[in-house]
Amino acid sequence: MTTDADIEYDRSLLGVEHPVGTFEVTQEMIVDFARSTGETNPVYLDEEQAAQSRYGGIIAPPTFCNIFISGGKRPDPGIKFGDLSFFAGQAIESLQPVRPGDTLEAATRLKEVYAKTGRSGKMVFAVWETSLTNQKDETVALVRESFVRRNRSRR
Repeated sequence: MTTDADIEYDRSLLGVEHPVGTFEVTQEMIVDFARSTGETNPVYLDEEQAAQSRYGGIIAPPTFCNIFISGGKRPDPGIKFGDLSFFAGQAIESLQPVRPGDTLEAATRLKEVYAKTGRSGKMVFAVWETSLTNQKDETVALVRESFVRRNRSRR
């Protein structure tokens, strides 16, 4: 079994926050995102109906925060393993509603690096966690993205 100590990478990046950016949220952005993803819930689309909801107005769908981090830059941890890299998945944890007029600050950090053995052999995972905080200093979402390094299969 491979331990964390067996994986070569820049450990100085673990847990260190790196700013991603500041983003102003508009109602138009929310409605456009909801429509583009096929959302039909009026709380994301219709101000009048949303005003009658428990939220008291339009809010963003849970996956909305992804638009601020996808394709963003992050430091390279320099993992010394494998000759193939790919995106392995994403999880979005919505903690507070995102509303028109919010100003979101995003920061990302390398949460963990670990090895795992699968059908294709050993893989090394790097997990980044991006937090999005509103102008009230409330964390509205946590986005975890996993990236894998492995050796190409030799058939």
